[in-house]
Amino acid sequence: MATDPTQAGAQIEPRDGVSYVRGATDIPLSDATVSRFLLETASRFPDRPAVVFREQNVRWTWREFANEVDVLASGLLALGIRAGDRVGIWSPNRVEWLLTQFATARMGAVLVNINPAYRLAELEYALNKVGCKAIIAAEQFKTSKYLEMLQALAPELADAAPNALNAAKLPELRAVIRMGEGTTPGMLNFDDLMRTGRAQSDAATLDALEAKLNPDDPINIQFTSGTTGNPKGATLTHRNIVNNARYIAMAMRLTEQDSLCIPVPLYHCFGMVLAVLACVSTGCAMVFPGEAFDPGATLAAVNEERCTALHGVPTMFIAELDHPDFAKYDLSRLRTGIMAGSPCPIETMKRVVSKMHLGEITIAYGMTETSPVSFQSSTIDPLDKRTTTVGRIQPHLEVKIVDPLGNIVPVGETGELCTRGYSVMKGYWGDDAKTREAIVDGWMHTGDLATLDAEGYCNIVGRLKDMLIRGGENVYPREIEEFLFRHPKVQSVQVFGVPDPKYGEEVCAWIVVRPGEQATEEEIREFCQGQIAHYKIPRYIRFVDELPMTVTGKAQKFVMRARMIDELKLAEARTA
Repeated sequence: MATDPTQAGAQIEPRDGVSYVRGATDIPLSDATVSRFLLETASRFPDRPAVVFREQNVRWTWREFANEVDVLASGLLALGIRAGDRVGIWSPNRVEWLLTQFATARMGAVLVNINPAYRLAELEYALNKVGCKAIIAAEQFKTSKYLEMLQALAPELADAAPNALNAAKLPELRAVIRMGEGTTPGMLNFDDLMRTGRAQSDAATLDALEAKLNPDDPINIQFTSGTTGNPKGATLTHRNIVNNARYIAMAMRLTEQDSLCIPVPLYHCFGMVLAVLACVSTGCAMVFPGEAFDPGATLAAVNEERCTALHGVPTMFIAELDHPDFAKYDLSRLRTGIMAGSPCPIETMKRVVSKMHLGEITIAYGMTETSPVSFQSSTIDPLDKRTTTVGRIQPHLEVKIVDPLGNIVPVGETGELCTRGYSVMKGYWGDDAKTREAIVDGWMHTGDLATLDAEGYCNIVGRLKDMLIRGGENVYPREIEEFLFRHPKVQSVQVFGVPDPKYGEEVCAWIVVRPGEQATEEEIREFCQGQIAHYKIPRYIRFVDELPMTVTGKAQKFVMRARMIDELKLAEARTA
């Protein structure tokens, strides 16, 4: 088997038959801040293409991009934003988002990623939880009217001077900066902020501020979307995300000659770290097809911008492959990219490799709390490993797989995946109890069920909370989903458990069939007969037009479960 150069000197294969691996340490960790990271790349490749936002008609070289970042940073300083202040960004994929990411980092403010799908209660909670001093917001996105929601939460805006908000419900928020050409009472305009910054831009002042920053300072807060309770603010440092991006880029073998198409959302680690910061680490150009994912726009961007790499969650790749005009686009320059964000169906991966020319595509696995990637396949891993696992451990990290008592399980056995190393977050903002619950002796408990094989390749088999127990048998939904994906009529499938008085839980599958196809419950069950154990065959099968998903393409099984419980009039069994 070929050797990945980033894995030299590592214990990437388990020893003594136990599920523990350790990444390479021969490529040192970087002490660069996010700002220094960008400035170094801009000095190496000043005139190479850096940023393309096709919908906004923005095209910048690395030098131009770094200069615009300094302009916004100077504008934020003029507003009174200082190192350590929290600045929210609430927007789809727009150039203002990207500028804000690096402008806040330039002067040490903490970027707070606000989910574009948030509504009033979630927005109020997020802004107050971390004490945002300012928020930069788009006018609207799809049905979400951001400025109207901010006005609803802070009616005091109507009479407030810009940058002098004093709102009862948002006591720490002082400034609302709106995108677009319109004007709104009490809000500043992003373009005006840039004009202020342009008039006062002083690289020497910014350099002096940047020099005081520590790579272990918090620089980003991302809210995790829990299925119960309020979201938690995972707090990440410069060291966390800069180094994760470096190793991600190495696994893809990105260089300044590459251009990456980025249809994944910036507010999520996938867009911000696996895409943007990975590009910054190498000088690879960033191409944004639009504000939100559209399969046609993505294919057009790859074709017209001559992209060599493409990121996406499985549902995005499926939509691209099934686009009616797929054959019209020239994707021949594609080479690599990442499929991540949710479990990657093996059949989808095979189609991506064969039909989209992505022979060196990689799979990545991680979580926001680990900056995010812990495992990634390499461009030189055998195809079977790239289609059936999430690769091997990233440099400077450790992973163990443990049973409910905390004991490391034998190789090949299922347990909870725990990660330790530079990538583990600083903690949940303002929540020491939840932090101590998640991080024990430096180990981040992921809540993901996984196995390690003898060569150190990891397979994610589900979530601790997803696993269902039917009549005493442990059932892992991911395994059944992978099997059902083989059915020629199945486009997407999610498997989950619902209450059952006899067995405790029963298996339920929601299926989206391919366009133009029809299937029956009997047909699906017949497909399973003799192929998988009887207790894994779904008792309940529903054909749906679409699956409830988060903005990042993760299936909301708790929504499906709740609907089925309601439809079938099931009762949750009481347990000890």
